[in-house]
Amino acid sequence: MTAPGMLTRDELESLIRSGHVDTVLMVFPDLQGRLVGKRTTGRFFLQSVADAGTENCDYLIACDMDNNPVPGYRFTSYEQGYGDMLAKADWNTVRLIPWVEKTAMIMCDLLDVDSHDLIPVAPRSILQHQVDAAAAMGFLPMVASEIEFYLFHDTYDEAHEKGYRGLRPHSPWLEDYHVFQTTKDEYILGAIRRGLEAAGVPVEFSKGEAGKGQHEINLDYTTAVEMADRNSVYKLAAKEIAHFHGRSVSFMAKYDFNDTGSSCHIHSSLWTLDGQTAVFDGGHHAPHGMSETFRHYLAGQIATAREFSLLWAPTINSYKRFQLGSWAPTGIGWGIDNRTLGFRKVGHGKGTRVECRIPGSDANSYFAFAGAIAGGLHGIRHRLELGEPFVGNGYETDEIPRIPWSIVDAIDLWERSEVARECFGDDVHHHILTMAKAEWMAFNQTVTDWELRRYWERI
Repeated sequence: MTAPGMLTRDELESLIRSGHVDTVLMVFPDLQGRLVGKRTTGRFFLQSVADAGTENCDYLIACDMDNNPVPGYRFTSYEQGYGDMLAKADWNTVRLIPWVEKTAMIMCDLLDVDSHDLIPVAPRSILQHQVDAAAAMGFLPMVASEIEFYLFHDTYDEAHEKGYRGLRPHSPWLEDYHVFQTTKDEYILGAIRRGLEAAGVPVEFSKGEAGKGQHEINLDYTTAVEMADRNSVYKLAAKEIAHFHGRSVSFMAKYDFNDTGSSCHIHSSLWTLDGQTAVFDGGHHAPHGMSETFRHYLAGQIATAREFSLLWAPTINSYKRFQLGSWAPTGIGWGIDNRTLGFRKVGHGKGTRVECRIPGSDANSYFAFAGAIAGGLHGIRHRLELGEPFVGNGYETDEIPRIPWSIVDAIDLWERSEVARECFGDDVHHHILTMAKAEWMAFNQTVTDWELRRYWERI
């Protein structure tokens, strides 16, 4: 094996022939970052899929969260017949899925069925494009992220039957860093950690977070696409393992307004193409230990943060998380190890990096990482200057710009953004804009519980 839980093509084929693996998941991320695709029998995989791939309806990257086709996409539509796209195995991503019996998984790239060119608007392709852009400038992006979630006593079916009201968090207490409280959750969290490690997703640690029943699992940093792949496996593992134990988890950004939101903090840095030298380390004599490249990179992330908000906060609910004094930022400033701001310079030496604290746990990692890298590269290309770090409470100052108030504001900023078009291209810009507008339209076609309580009798 190349690493624990990871397989080479030959090893996978050997496990299939020996009967140790009888199912292969050929998967790819949809617009929400969820893994979709096909389960194929081991026999058929060897006969017909390993080289040829699988064909999947192209509406899978042009539909809403309910898997309803959304009109308005250039990429595909009813008028174009909703044809197929080809999912081809990325042989660097073969892994065992130990919590599902005799199952392996392969991440796939999406290709045009005729030309076999990468589909530019596929989430994995969008991130790969930014990695390629960095490589053209001589850089290798490295990424890690911290994704939080809530654990509940309720099963998924029970939560659905309750209308997601009156759910029972797995802890009645805020369990941030608390060992005894998290020990009571360890039969789930331990199973997730061990499952991820066995699936080739290296885990650094897990810890309780600042909400009732809230947890965070940290994964080893790696290259950008691999990190996004690992996040997708992590989210799937957490949901499936909780389900097998009669429990449920939620990656909503703000499942309850009275409790702490769930984040996806992104740590990113640039290295030389051989992965040997950290570019952000400016040494002891540089201001704050930051190289000039790092300063331009961070300045670019700050300059593009408002316009790129859709990549980090893609849902209606995302914007409920940005509240004063909530551990989620409301201001787009930067500081030295200051958790009240959107950006935080952390680490020393080759570990020097920027943490973007804006994304929520509902973010599609492929889009979120692409936004972080694209903004940073924009800063380097245009040699943007970084101001001095903010000192103090970032929630209370009026000296820094603010994260968009709602998805409506974020849509407007993205739609008018020339920087977004420059960094991502017109087709990707249009695809993400269409996705966001569909989310807003779906919300506007719904009468909420809040509206009924507020207006039904009293208006």
